[in-house]
Amino acid sequence: MARSHSQTLKMRNRVVHIRLSPTEFDALKEAARAAGMTVSAFVRSLSMEGAGVRPFLGEGDRAVLGLLADGMRAIGRNLNQIARAVNTGKVPAEAQFAGNIKDAHSVAITVASELAEMARRSAALRRGEGI
Repeated sequence: MARSHSQTLKMRNRVVHIRLSPTEFDALKEAARAAGMTVSAFVRSLSMEGAGVRPFLGEGDRAVLGLLADGMRAIGRNLNQIARAVNTGKVPAEAQFAGNIKDAHSVAITVASELAEMARRSAALRRGEGI
């Protein structure tokens, strides 16, 4: 069976060699362990983040980000319902509209705060400091 385009893109068939001193390698292994990752996954993640391709996120960070994204989607649905009501001439209750705006604002503040904390944690993990 032929591979799909996405499967072909996901194949890891390129190898990168780097030289490290024993001390550097031990520090790298410890940082990977502290991040809950293999050395390969840790180096790959740092390389991709350094190249601006994707951020370094641990399991906990991904879980928090997923919950925040779910919250944003729910708020988006509510705001779309309000927009639909306004466009059809049905004006939503001011309290409902204000409540949705407050919810969106508070989730946006939480997202910004969590992203700042994730950046701080990932930098600490990269330096081998743990959390």
